[in-house]
Amino acid sequence: MFSKKTYTVDEALKRMERYCSYQERCHKEVIQKLRGMDMIPEAIDHIVVKLMQDNFLSEERYAKAFVSGKFRIKKWGKLRLTRELRQKDIGKTLINMALQTITDQEYMETFHALAEKKAESIKETNVLKKKKKLADYLFYRGWESHLVYDKVNEVF
Repeated sequence: MFSKKTYTVDEALKRMERYCSYQERCHKEVIQKLRGMDMIPEAIDHIVVKLMQDNFLSEERYAKAFVSGKFRIKKWGKLRLTRELRQKDIGKTLINMALQTITDQEYMETFHALAEKKAESIKETNVLKKKKKLADYLFYRGWESHLVYDKVNEVF
C-alpha cells in the first residue's frame, strides 16, 4: 500500500530553502507547496516566517523579478503583469513598485516592435479581420486599449 512521506518542520524548512533558492517564489507558491506536503497551518506559518527572516522569501523581490522577466521575455503589457501578480496575492503597492522598474521608453519600444512583428505575420486579406487579429493579440498580451487602437489604425 502507498503511504505519503511525512516531513518534520526542519526537513520541510530545508526543502523550502532549496525551493526558494532555485528561483524567486511568492508566499502563495510556498504555502501551496507546504500544503501539498501535508504540513499543519502552524508549521506552515513558522516556515514562511523563517524563510522571510533568512531572506529566502521576499514579495518585493519576487514582484520585480516577475515583472522584469515576463516583460522582457514574453513581452507582456502592464495590464497582464498586474493581473498575474494579483492572482498570486501580491499587494497593489508592490505591483506598482515593480511596474516602475520598466521605463516608459523601453515600454513603448517593446510595444511598437511587438505590434509591427505581429502585423507582418498576419496572413489575412480582409483589413477589418487583420485589425481584429492584431488588436486581440495585443489585448491578450495585456497592453492598454488606447495604445492598441492607435497602433492598429496606424499599421492598417
